[in-house]
Amino acid sequence: MISKIKKFLQSHTQAQTPEQQQHHLNIAAASMLCEVIFADEQVSDEEANLLPSLLVSLLGLAEQQAQELSEEAKLSRQNATSLFEFTNEINDKFTLEQKQQLILAMWKLAYADGRLCQYEDQIVRRCADLLYLKHSELIQLRNQARDSLGV
Repeated sequence: MISKIKKFLQSHTQAQTPEQQQHHLNIAAASMLCEVIFADEQVSDEEANLLPSLLVSLLGLAEQQAQELSEEAKLSRQNATSLFEFTNEINDKFTLEQKQQLILAMWKLAYADGRLCQYEDQIVRRCADLLYLKHSELIQLRNQARDSLGV
């Protein structure tokens, strides 16, 4: 535990290039998406296939970069102690619209397999709360995701 805290503090106190900062931010966003995928402990093919395309549209990455980022995010997510690690980074750098797009992507992943698991719902709601989004925004984004997927 102490080594994790030390590693966290070192990563935030060292001077980072803008590219490193952007990569760290991308990992935070991708890790939040991975939280939804693994929430029900069953990774469906639909969810696994949708993740890279969501990263492409959300973060403006190339397909290959999105694939690499999704693998890196899975590892980052396993080493995380809480959602706050990711949402804190997102709150510092994302605009309101970017936060909304992230939550929309999370809802799309939650509905990708045709059903919404209570744990997926809980993760998305908790993230939206940590990103300081209004409940009405959360519901609007959920409905938008559901409608776009035809669920």
